[in-house]
Amino acid sequence: MHDESVDSARVTLMRQVLSSTPWVDRTRSFARALRTSTRVEHGLLLVGTPEDEPWHLAAHLDDETRFAGIPELAPVLVRHRVPANAPAHLSVGLERLANATRGETLFVVAPSTAPELLLERISDARRHGATILSMHAGDSDLESVTHESLVLPPHGLIIPGDSGLSGFGGLGAQQLVVGLDLASVGTLLDADGRRANDDDDDDESCAELTPDASFDVLSHLVSTAIGEGAIASSSVTSAQSSARRGPTAIRDRLGRLLDTISGPSARDTSVDR
Repeated sequence: MHDESVDSARVTLMRQVLSSTPWVDRTRSFARALRTSTRVEHGLLLVGTPEDEPWHLAAHLDDETRFAGIPELAPVLVRHRVPANAPAHLSVGLERLANATRGETLFVVAPSTAPELLLERISDARRHGATILSMHAGDSDLESVTHESLVLPPHGLIIPGDSGLSGFGGLGAQQLVVGLDLASVGTLLDADGRRANDDDDDDESCAELTPDASFDVLSHLVSTAIGEGAIASSSVTSAQSSARRGPTAIRDRLGRLLDTISGPSARDTSVDR
């Protein structure tokens, strides 16, 4: 179980820190593609690499889709190796990808290079009509079989120094956003992109997050954006529907009220006769 208040606060901070970069809009656009390409129940298939199965992302997607009222988008975690005693929902192997069809989406999360067997299964899914989306760090082979991707720079995300979180103080803000220890922050850079000195107090300095920490940040942003987008779409649809049926519904209610007070109309009575 996750502490949703902590996760929500982290995502808010992440977005604020990255607001001057393209990553907030990119993750929202990517989440929209995930949401709209998946059109069947249990049709969002999530797979990683043998060394990095996306358990954390699966849990967050499951939470977000449940809270947003879109359980059909709850992810199916596809595993490279399934233990003999694994429960049913954790017993989905790579063979599931060969059966993926139109209306289903395969979301590939690959911090490391996708192996040949995985690429073959992804190609099978694509050939059978599934939509392939991926998040990777520059894997050209994976990119070649992907419809839409979120590509992380090999060095990791760069956190701007002018994030507007002066109340948290420079590197402390970066640590708070990532929710990890100091090891999550790699090279400190000055305003010109050069390696900063350890005693550099320049407010314009920035930092590179490690690739692992960068994947964690993007995973949080994507999973949250899926839920938010679904809620927003639902609200718009509901409002439009209410607007369309508003006058008709009012006339129907008035008609039933008049019938109750004065009885059926003369036209209705003549038809009955």
